[in-house]
Order: sequence, then C-alpha cells, then structure tokens
Amino acid sequence: MNILWLDLNSSYAHSSLALPALHAQIKDMDIKWSKISATINENPGMIAGEICKYTPDIIAATCWLFNHEELLHILSRAKALMPQCLIILGGPEFLGDNKRFLIKNDFIECVFRGEGEETFKEWLSSWDNKENWKYIKGLCYYDKNGIYHDNGISRVMDFEAVSSPENSCFFNWEKPFVQLETTRGCFNTCAFCVSGGEKPVRNLSIEKIQKRVKMIHDNGIRNIRVLDRTFNYNTRHAKALLDLFREYPDTNFHLEIHPALLTETLKRELADMPKGLLHLEAGIQSLKKSVLTTSKRAGKLDDALEGLKFLCSLNNMETHADLIAGLPHYHLEEIFEDIRTLAGFKAGEIQLESLKLLPGTEMRRRAEELGIKYSPLPPYEVLETREITCNELQTARLLSRLLDGFYNAKAWQNVTRELILKDEQFLHRFLEYLTEIGVIDQPLGLERRGQILYDFCKGHYPDFILEITQAWIEAGMSLKKKPAENIKTKHVTPPDNWNIVFGNYTDELKLCKIATPKADCFIWYAFNTEQQGGKPVFKAYSENYAEL
Repeated sequence: MNILWLDLNSSYAHSSLALPALHAQIKDMDIKWSKISATINENPGMIAGEICKYTPDIIAATCWLFNHEELLHILSRAKALMPQCLIILGGPEFLGDNKRFLIKNDFIECVFRGEGEETFKEWLSSWDNKENWKYIKGLCYYDKNGIYHDNGISRVMDFEAVSSPENSCFFNWEKPFVQLETTRGCFNTCAFCVSGGEKPVRNLSIEKIQKRVKMIHDNGIRNIRVLDRTFNYNTRHAKALLDLFREYPDTNFHLEIHPALLTETLKRELADMPKGLLHLEAGIQSLKKSVLTTSKRAGKLDDALEGLKFLCSLNNMETHADLIAGLPHYHLEEIFEDIRTLAGFKAGEIQLESLKLLPGTEMRRRAEELGIKYSPLPPYEVLETREITCNELQTARLLSRLLDGFYNAKAWQNVTRELILKDEQFLHRFLEYLTEIGVIDQPLGLERRGQILYDFCKGHYPDFILEITQAWIEAGMSLKKKPAENIKTKHVTPPDNWNIVFGNYTDELKLCKIATPKADCFIWYAFNTEQQGGKPVFKAYSENYAEL
C-alpha cells in the first residue's frame, strides 16, 4: 500500500503533528509512506502534479480552518488526475455534521471525526473493504449504495499508551518550535471552543512528559509550545510541570493559563520561576460578565481579573491576553474599554480576534438562537450579532491591526500604553487617523510605524513627542529622520553630573543629547562609533530631570 500525506500549512514555520502522531502508531504495518509539504500560498496545480509523481493508493491530509479551501483545490485536481486513488481527511473541520461536506466534495472517500491514533490504524486494515468501515469509530462516509454513515466521534481513552509523535521519522526537528501535547480534552465548557465538549480530560504522566521534553531538548529545540487548554486546572499537576521546566533554563515554554483558577500555591511557584522560562497566554475573551456567562466560560470574572493582574505584574515572564470580538452580548465600546483595562494591567500583548463559529461547537449550533450571523465558509467568522453590527466588527478588525502594529510592538508599546491610559479617546482617534492616511490595512515596518505615531502625536498629543523620540532612538532607528529631529549630535560634551539609566560612558563613544521642556535639562545617549547605526549603549538624565 502506498500512502501519500499532504502536509499543507499556513507557512513553513508551522508544522502539523497529525502525520507523526498517526505514523508513530503504525510503523510496523507494511506501508510505503511519502510526504509532500507545502503552504497555502503555493499553486494548487503544481502541488497536485507533485502528488501524481508518487502514484499513491491513498492521499491523506489534515483539514483545518486556514488550509481548508486550498486543500480542496489541490485534492480535487489530484483526484481528476488519478481517479483510482482514495482521498481521506481528518482534523478539526470534521467535528460537526459531515454529510453536506461529503455530498459537495464527492471526490473525498471518507473523513475521520475526533482522535485518530487508534481508528486510523483500524481503517488501514480494511481500507479496500467498505463493508467493515461501519465498525470504525468516528468514520463518516457514503457506502456503495449511497447511504450515509456517521460513526460518532473517536476518543483515545488511554492517552498514556499512545506512542509519541517524536518517535516517528516524520517528526519535523527543523522548525523553530515544536508542539508538546500533554493533555487531551478540557475541563472548561466554552461554547465557542472545539474543546468545550471534549471530555474526559486525559493527562500524560509527568514521567512521560519528562522523557519527551528531554528528547526535544536533545534535538536542539529551545522553544516548546505546550498543548494544554488550561495548564493550571489542576494545581498539583501544574506544579509538577513547572518543576520539570526548571530543569531546562535555556528553553522557553509557551503555556495557556486560566487567570481565574490561580491558587496561592501556583502564584508563588510562578513568581519564583527563572526569568524568560515561561510565556503565558491568558484566556480572558471579555471582561464583561454577561459575555462570559453566555459563552459558558468557567471561573468568576473578579477572580479572572485579579489573576490576570497578578500575571501581568510578574517581571520574570510575559503574559499575553486575548479578547474575542463577536461574542454574544459584547458591544464595540466594551471592547475599547477592555483594551484600556488590559493596558492598565500592562499585558505583554493584547490580542483581539474575531469570533469564528467552528464546526462541532455549541455556539455554532445555537447561532440563530443567540442572534449570530456568520460566514458559512471558512474561516466561519461572525458577521453580525444583536450587539455589534457588521461595520462595527470591521472596526474591531482594524483595531486589532492597530494593537498588533503599535501596542504589541516592543519599541512602541510603552508610549502606546500611556496614550491609551491618558485619553480614553486615543484609540478611536488614532484608528481614524490610520484609516484616513490609508495605512491601517497595509504591512508596515517598525520604522514606518514610529514615524506615523510621531506625526500623529505631534498634531494631537505633543506632550508625548519626547517619549516617542526616546523610543525611536532606543530601538536603533536613524538619527537623521524626523522622530530624532530634536537630538543634537555635534559638539556634545558630557555634563559635570548625570544620572545613568544604563551602560557606562567612555570618551570613545559618540555622545548625543535631547533638550527637554526645561531649558537646562537634557537626556543623553551614547553610541559605539565602530557600529553603523544600532542601539545606544548608554543613557543618562541630567540630575534635575526628575523635577520635570
């Protein structure tokens, strides 16, 4: 049997675990495996042509939100070129009702719903005998008589017994990060999430996780994204994992955490972790009680706010917070308010996404009842609700672009945060400005964003010009461009006294200064003359700067 796996991703930085996870369970079967990796930006005809070179009996792939459309374009062409081959799919796109999908895409032989490590092996044992397919859990297909079969959903109950993806020759060790699945299922019941109804929760033992982390580390990977919907739902398990992570101080572990469920024990553990070891994604979605209640998000809002505030206060790790526009009962102005609150907490990033009604989720099933209109095609984004109009959702999308470009950019984050907190209308005004000059939907370099922010504040928030200039210089931007127009670079000598912020000054360094609103008060920077441009290596204030 000749199986070709089409590994179709959004970019080459990403890598799906599906192939190595399945292959690790069936290495002993007499199968010839081939793989083609591609991205959704490549020509579908070219990829289909590559597939044909292998003359496979079976073409398999994982279908998910962002590769769905391109995947079908490729596979329909491959089927036209090789009518004899079977095409099978699995993945999160098939957690809902698959009957319509199979009718519309009749070149697909069957789809798998749920977890495939056990059922895929079963199917391979009878792939050419459709009579036996009715016994395979999670399989959806039409038989030879045109009758639709839906075999429910497949769950791997003994998660510990599953062979790890890292044991497969198809595990990709060339990516900048790897995913480590430590848990299946989720205790939470979020109506918008595909894991909301995924029960029971199954954990790997600490011993098995330890072996996998060691293998990953031994292969030179220093960035591990832990796949666990709520890392801290069990304090004892979370503490054991943190103890394990401490053994790898040169690695960064990316975790999803629920701020409402932070115990005092776990708070102490997190506060004591080595700096830079953890990167936290705090699921918050909204700071409005009615929104969270309708979304069936577990945990009290007050506890979530307290927990999030604590996480953002930690200097040894960065915490990102996410909001979801389009949730029921969530108004546009409330999104603006929530962003201001998160900025006040000093969230490391604020991620604003649009709600997508994914197959198999409760919110998709209840869309009409909840007053949600959404796209029937991937990515199934919400178009309108009773609380937010179509145009307002587009405003939220553009607001997300603003946050990514300015708040989530380290060079401009501090000044953007201060502007957000100083004036509750700043986000509205800046968004309007970015739209008027036609750049809100354009990809902008870091320097261009700084110039735009400088020009905007020069006309609307002149008190922030000095701060933007400092941010510009400290990001290593050109001293010949407008944001640095007030810096003096010639014939600058050090004062008798100054308060050093960072670095050590020596005569070999090139010294520059910026005048402040107070005539005899300056900010000093020094640069290494042997380096072309670059960031300053020294900063100081005049002694009376604090009086400003």
